[in-house]
Amino acid sequence: MNGPRLRRIAAAAFATSLALAGYATAQEQRVYFIEPKDGAEVRSPVKVVMGVEGMTIKPSEAGVVAGTGHHHILLNQGPMRGGKVIPTDKTHLHYGKGQTEATIKLEPGEYTLTMQFADGLHRSFGKKMAHTIKIKVLPAQ
Repeated sequence: MNGPRLRRIAAAAFATSLALAGYATAQEQRVYFIEPKDGAEVRSPVKVVMGVEGMTIKPSEAGVVAGTGHHHILLNQGPMRGGKVIPTDKTHLHYGKGQTEATIKLEPGEYTLTMQFADGLHRSFGKKMAHTIKIKVLPAQ
């Protein structure tokens, strides 16, 4: 067998092994807000329902497992660079127990919510695994 053909076969075998190990292609991997929708007008507390495709949700205590991670919501921020650890503070909300729903208390005003998926060490998967929406929180009635 010649070298280029052997390399093509090895590459195909490697790609197949990744697929069988639970990896999805970048086109199949995404996170998204089920609720609220982009542009929604809501009242506090805001119910957030988070979705993911092509990855499996695992709590952070499970450690780093290929093809897995958990949600974070970033308030008034965009996606984080891939590999960067997501801080823990009032604008970086962690759902490291594997939660897919949350209730967030927000003052009236306009907000940008970015859902960011990260691994068991809270390292961001970057823009490809982030979704940003804008909402308006109305005053209490």
